[in-house]
Amino acid sequence: MLTCLALTWLNPHVYLDTVFLLGSVANTHGDGRWAFALGAGLASIVWFFGLAYGARLLGGVLGSPRAWRVLDGVIAVVMIALGVSLVLPH
Repeated sequence: MLTCLALTWLNPHVYLDTVFLLGSVANTHGDGRWAFALGAGLASIVWFFGLAYGARLLGGVLGSPRAWRVLDGVIAVVMIALGVSLVLPH
């Protein structure tokens, strides 16, 4: 439990992302900064619960080496497409 708490609260990314980055972007929204911060916090909660729930649902499917090869192939295609889109002129 202490290791979990230490990895969470002693992680500098928590403060860089939450306090500095989110705070800086929220400040650009003027009077809507609190609504922006609330929306960003809710989006984060939905994202992480979605990851956890999706991992539980896909646990059986991703139990085989073949599934991981397919997933790795899809990721490779996406990465190559992103790289090509960055190189080609718009």
